[in-house]
Amino acid sequence: MSASAVPSTTRDGPPPPTRVAGLERLAAFTETGLRAYANSRNADLGPENRGNVSGLSPFIRHRLVLGDEVLRAVLDRMPLEACEKFVQEVFWRSYFKGWLEHHPAVWFAYRQSVQRLKVSLADDPELANRYQRAISGETGIACVDAWARELVAEGYLHNHARMWFASIWLFTLKLPWELGADFFMQHLLDGDAASNTLGWRWVAGLHTRGKTYLARPDNIRKYTGGRFNPPAGSLASSAVSLEEPELPPCVDIAPGDTFPHVGRIGLLVTDDDCVPELLDLPRKPVAAIGLSSAGNRSAFGVSELVRQFSEGAIADALQRVSSSIGCETEASAEDDWELTLADWASRHRLSAVVCAATCQGPAHDLLALAEQRLAADGITLIRLRRDFDLAAWPHATRGFFKLRKQIPQIIRTCQLG
Repeated sequence: MSASAVPSTTRDGPPPPTRVAGLERLAAFTETGLRAYANSRNADLGPENRGNVSGLSPFIRHRLVLGDEVLRAVLDRMPLEACEKFVQEVFWRSYFKGWLEHHPAVWFAYRQSVQRLKVSLADDPELANRYQRAISGETGIACVDAWARELVAEGYLHNHARMWFASIWLFTLKLPWELGADFFMQHLLDGDAASNTLGWRWVAGLHTRGKTYLARPDNIRKYTGGRFNPPAGSLASSAVSLEEPELPPCVDIAPGDTFPHVGRIGLLVTDDDCVPELLDLPRKPVAAIGLSSAGNRSAFGVSELVRQFSEGAIADALQRVSSSIGCETEASAEDDWELTLADWASRHRLSAVVCAATCQGPAHDLLALAEQRLAADGITLIRLRRDFDLAAWPHATRGFFKLRKQIPQIIRTCQLG
């Protein structure tokens, strides 16, 4: 359900939340794993055996490594025709992000549904019991129970397992898809608002209307190497698409803000984009602050693994800012971005705060509220877009095929290979 490969965490713990670790992982994958990726990527052989996937998703999700950097690295190694499947997986992540930017109402509706369902869990003991058994790995279905425990313990699931899990959650356990998507957001190190929300919607038949994904015992047996073999009749044999009202019209995406010509500026680093040194800043900020949105990913709270990776990625980014830009840096673990940013901007006498533009999701929601407070204090918020996003997202208004046709042109435009 993630649009790029899942992390190569092992029983030794999650990967270090640093740009160096991400770039090293990218180099290792292009050297040893890229050629076999298309044929081996669907196999979920267990948490001790992740050599068939790239392990890049937590780094890409936090933009410790940028999507265009990944594409440039693989296309420097081999031509597009030889690594097309992996390239498409990277573009799937861009597609989902762009689609949600064009359809922000889908994110808002999902968040509202989770809040309503949280109340329902308190009022409906039968629903609460079924939900608790599912997230605790106590449904009696061996594969889904193992995946639930793996998700909580490791902070990830193989992409194929995410699809199976979502299908069983929806069509066998008959639980609300929003609660399943939120369960993933509580625990996935690469928990991304667009890839996760739209992946669950795709399984449910909402993203591509009427097209669902059904987890089949033979498919699970085949791609888990026989680790799991659901008995006949233990899983749903059909998957009826969910229904919802028509979506609001597609909206345009703002290209990004322009810089003011005068005044003191500060740099904001969020866990949506942790390579601020690669932003096109026309002048040096006087200070930088890092804020994590991990606590806003779920109405039920997030795991310590998720919080640590998010805060670690920001700390790593601030170290690079200190080295490359040389300004004063600080980080805050506070979830109240409004007061934190307002106080920081006031202390540094800022006229503007600049950041990499956040995408629809937890950080974007927090920043929208903080922007109002900054504006009340006479401080401008400046969001800078990445060139790769601006090249890909205009093609993400409908299905993936529209974007897929443009992949060669986007590669040429962004000089990726």
